[in-house]
Amino acid sequence: KVVVVGAGYIAVELAGILQALGSDTSLVLRKEKALRNFDEILSEALDVEMQRQGISIFRNTMGVSRIKYNKSNGLKKIILNNGKVIKDVDVVIMAAGRSPLVDSLGLQDVGIQQKDGGYIDVNEYSETSVDRVYAVGDVCGNVELTPMAIAAGRRLADRLFSANPDHAHAKVSYENVPTVVFSHPPIGTIGLTENEAIEKYGDEKVKVYSSKFSNMWYGPFQIEASEKPKTCMKLVCAGKSEQVVGLHVIGIAADELLQGFGVAMKMGATKADFDSTIAIHPTAAEELVTLFPWGLSSQETGAKVSPLNGNEAPEPDQ
Repeated sequence: KVVVVGAGYIAVELAGILQALGSDTSLVLRKEKALRNFDEILSEALDVEMQRQGISIFRNTMGVSRIKYNKSNGLKKIILNNGKVIKDVDVVIMAAGRSPLVDSLGLQDVGIQQKDGGYIDVNEYSETSVDRVYAVGDVCGNVELTPMAIAAGRRLADRLFSANPDHAHAKVSYENVPTVVFSHPPIGTIGLTENEAIEKYGDEKVKVYSSKFSNMWYGPFQIEASEKPKTCMKLVCAGKSEQVVGLHVIGIAADELLQGFGVAMKMGATKADFDSTIAIHPTAAEELVTLFPWGLSSQETGAKVSPLNGNEAPEPDQ
């Protein structure tokens, strides 16, 4: 019997793994849902799926008050801040967040400024408040992902050490960063949530396309259709051109399909660009280029050379 405490990536990933391996798994949330800062289509679909798999979810607990250990049998009793109790627990996994491990570095001794939470304050070029002292990665608290840290380090190295003049102002972008949660099923997301897009651009300038279906992989399964895990997809578009500013997927292969669509979003793809792309059938990814209504968006492209209306493919510069 396992209790996982937390509502982020690690918490839902471990809860899914342990439940799949046969553990009696509970997930303790401080508020109502896990991944509450993700688009609602993702957090809601995952919530439904975790419960379908048998994970017990304790909501609005405001966290763990204390843990009592029974020396005679090695089991724990978890007392939550809302008064609820989880008994006879073998293992408790605390996945409720982390802080940068910088206290031992003596940052204050040399005048390096920090932000709330202890994160190191850096500018767009990874420069700290002290000349020739740099910081990249999770310790800066921008986008706490391993590939993000690698990219920031590469751009910094290019700018500091490259002889290529094109690298003189190299820096990493923290916008439109694709990320995956290896939950059960996996989640892939990039860009703005629907609510974030409305807040940024205004309700009247945002258009949303979404779909919900059972992946064909479950076709042969002799179970009721309602019991088959659902794949959910959403495109969040903004402006007259309907530029895709958010893309959100939960379901089989969400992790794999996101990388390619991430390239398209970084290049400013529009709904019309998506519609102009021929679907690969049968796949889940084809749903994103056939989302209803199809072909009715403003015929504007984010591409250097328009792919719309049967135009010829671009050729490389000579």
